[in-house]
Amino acid sequence: MAEVAPQKILHGQVALVTGAGRRIGRAIALKLAAEGARVVVHYGRSKDEANAVVAEIQNAGSEAFSLQADLTRQEDIARLFDEVERRCGGLDILVNNAGKFSPTPLPEASEDQWDSLLGSNVKAQFFCAQRAAPLLRRSGRGRIVNLASLGGLLAWPKYTAYCVSKAGVIMLTRCLARELAPEVTVNAIAPGTISFPDDAPEIAATFIRQAPLRRTGGPQDIADAVSYLVHAGFVTGQVLVVDAGRSIPS
Repeated sequence: MAEVAPQKILHGQVALVTGAGRRIGRAIALKLAAEGARVVVHYGRSKDEANAVVAEIQNAGSEAFSLQADLTRQEDIARLFDEVERRCGGLDILVNNAGKFSPTPLPEASEDQWDSLLGSNVKAQFFCAQRAAPLLRRSGRGRIVNLASLGGLLAWPKYTAYCVSKAGVIMLTRCLARELAPEVTVNAIAPGTISFPDDAPEIAATFIRQAPLRRTGGPQDIADAVSYLVHAGFVTGQVLVVDAGRSIPS
């Protein structure tokens, strides 16, 4: 049986995906493009990877372009959204995907590590939402999807700063959902372990032992969750946990 082409249900809409050159961000960008959105592929330092994503989207018949910005700097964020508005005329979807993950064992953690994780994971999402809000409200169908983490719901020893940052994303999501309603919906996704070929196998093995579905996720699982929240007009302020059941209390 021939494969059925995806419906272009996002035709005419503009989506900005931060950190879209690699890993989960790449999968999200490809998913939204396949549904018809014009995709802005943001990157920080992964220029070649971002341009490869743009080429893949264009080769599939959709529109995309890449933009660079350091999302820990407000002036870069302002420049990013000004350029999106200039080139696209507006914005319908913001996916706050970019972030950092690293351990911070209490005895060795530094102020720079703390600032880096909180800046990349919470500050960046807040100020991206701030700049996006007028465009999304003007759209009449605005959506923000924030990438949180299972670490924002569970306490992970030696990853305190990361967990705190992702817990902050969850509360940021709820606050923004209140503030931007009714014009814009704001939701978050909390992924469990998502496997990539270059990941350490012991991380996946630990997760698999603890997850009822006995497997890790793939980037497409998160891209599908983003797609759901983009289309869900009656859902806001929620955290969609995509973790094979890992967070179910025992």
